[in-house]
Amino acid sequence: MTDASIRAEAEQLKEQANAAFQACKFSHARELYTRAIELDGSNPVYWANRAFTNVKLEEYGTAIMDATKAIELDRKYVKGYYRRGAAYLALGKFKEGLKDLRQVCKIVPKDPDAMRKIRECENAIKKLRFEEAVASDERRSVAGTIDYSAFVVEDSYTGARIQGQHLDLAFVKQMMQDFKDEKRLHKRYAYQIMREALDLLSSLPSLVEVTIPDKCHITVCGDIHGQYYDLLNIFEMNGLPSNENPYLFNGDFVDRGSFSVEVILTLFAFKCLYPQGIYLARGNHESQSMNKIYGFDGEVKAKYFSDVMPEYFSEIFCALPLAHVLNSKVFVVHGGLFSTDNVKLSDIRAIDRFKQPPDEGLMCEMLWSDPHPGLGRQPSKRGVGLSFGSDVTEKFLEQNNLDLVVRSHEVKPEGYEQEHKGKLITVFSAPNYCDQIGNKGAFVRFVAPHMKPEFTTFKDVPHPSVKPMAYAPQAYASSFGF
Repeated sequence: MTDASIRAEAEQLKEQANAAFQACKFSHARELYTRAIELDGSNPVYWANRAFTNVKLEEYGTAIMDATKAIELDRKYVKGYYRRGAAYLALGKFKEGLKDLRQVCKIVPKDPDAMRKIRECENAIKKLRFEEAVASDERRSVAGTIDYSAFVVEDSYTGARIQGQHLDLAFVKQMMQDFKDEKRLHKRYAYQIMREALDLLSSLPSLVEVTIPDKCHITVCGDIHGQYYDLLNIFEMNGLPSNENPYLFNGDFVDRGSFSVEVILTLFAFKCLYPQGIYLARGNHESQSMNKIYGFDGEVKAKYFSDVMPEYFSEIFCALPLAHVLNSKVFVVHGGLFSTDNVKLSDIRAIDRFKQPPDEGLMCEMLWSDPHPGLGRQPSKRGVGLSFGSDVTEKFLEQNNLDLVVRSHEVKPEGYEQEHKGKLITVFSAPNYCDQIGNKGAFVRFVAPHMKPEFTTFKDVPHPSVKPMAYAPQAYASSFGF
């Protein structure tokens, strides 16, 4: 083939990739961009386009590398800086993102989108610096400043009411129906649910051991990401949480989807109602930095007109356990495993989880890591945590006398995937993620004593016409294509 024919074929692949991207077939688009790069790796457009595809796939570390390559090929290529800036923003790395966006404005002066994103970054950095300046070694409890009983419930309020001192099933059912009808729960009852949930979760260890009696079961769900109507569908298919029908929700309850308030209050309410009927684990999106970027912070403020309530939720998120062990056989964690061998369950129990997730260490890796199909450890495609192979999984299980790892954190076309010779399962419970991906959702049921996984998959259900990330800062939402 001549150089001209090779470039023509690469261009054709790029056009096919663009079409796949527009159809939200991001994995296929990435494959096509990769083939174009293999034919002509000197074209910065192919690298920048693949970078944006990796942003859509939430593989921000890989996106940064691709965008950096585009910049190396053309120092004045605006989209290279723009894509890398978007990836840095997605990771909450505001300073790095700000630097790239300022470079965009140097190349294309007064670009309105870049200027708007610069303002967002500058405001975020100022706020972080302020928070650091006023921080002290002692943890300030927002919950301790809120007395929910002092809030007056107006006569005009027609929604669900808690009768007496504690929640009951009738209240929770009415609240769920109100949410389905797009009604708000009164802040008095929202704060009561939050207070009771905080007390319950704070009393738990960082690693919770769950016992399922013989012939009984537990259902494990992955990411929900604010898709409340799909959560209702799970309950419709599999029954409401109860002591006889327990659930484990494995993190990432909020962000992205625009019904995160409804999701988290429902899950917390069931936790209050049935402490042994529902278990909740922390995901990487149960953190302040993610909530400010991906919409939950803005959603809470929009629905409850409060700057304090997002801080209250953040305090509760810091109380969420990091992992669960089911019948001493199944290890359930949101992200994955570790950068070092010989991590024991006792090490996980000893983690001080009552803080924002750090950028490294065991807690970070549990929330952010992903498996890869090979052996050993590799840098994370997300830019946080690591990627671990089947030998890492096998060694962890062997050292801790376990049979299986169940994790979430990644979209899967069928809602779940079995990897690492069947020793690792990914389960993801947000179908048609962000109204774009077209994936199924899934949940996994384990029946004692054999504790073998039984999978149920499902499609998305209709929801009100509120787009994903509707409450996120516009600069971030547009960076991710919303």
